Amino acid sequence: MVELRKDVEFTGPVVTGFTPEGYKIGDQRFEQGLLISPEQAVDWMASGLGDLDLATILSSLNLSPKPEFLLLGSGPSMLQPPSAFRREVEAAGMGLEVMDSRAAARTWGVLRAEERWIVGAFLPIA
Repeated sequence: MVELRKDVEFTGPVVTGFTPEGYKIGDQRFEQGLLISPEQAVDWMASGLGDLDLATILSSLNLSPKPEFLLLGSGPSMLQPPSAFRREVEAAGMGLEVMDSRAAARTWGVLRAEERWIVGAFLPIA
């Protein structure tokens, strides 16, 4: 028998809206980029795909155990990250999913509702 639940409850930050350039999590605004984990959300000053650095992303979020994959919001449109960054993520034993930043922010909530242990790095949306 199928069980339907009206509300899915989970812990941790989830994007609840957008600003002209950034994101909202509850009453908190992130006017640039956003690094997000199941435990916290922090401002990210990266301005483009050339600023990607996996060590900085992971150390900023201080997450243990290692995330299953990195959800990358590439800005206002979907662009692939440099191949060196993709190789770095794969060498760390993580997957990489890339989409535009608004889609990544919406997808974050769906994946967290499934209790996936992931990290997000969302570039500015404008």
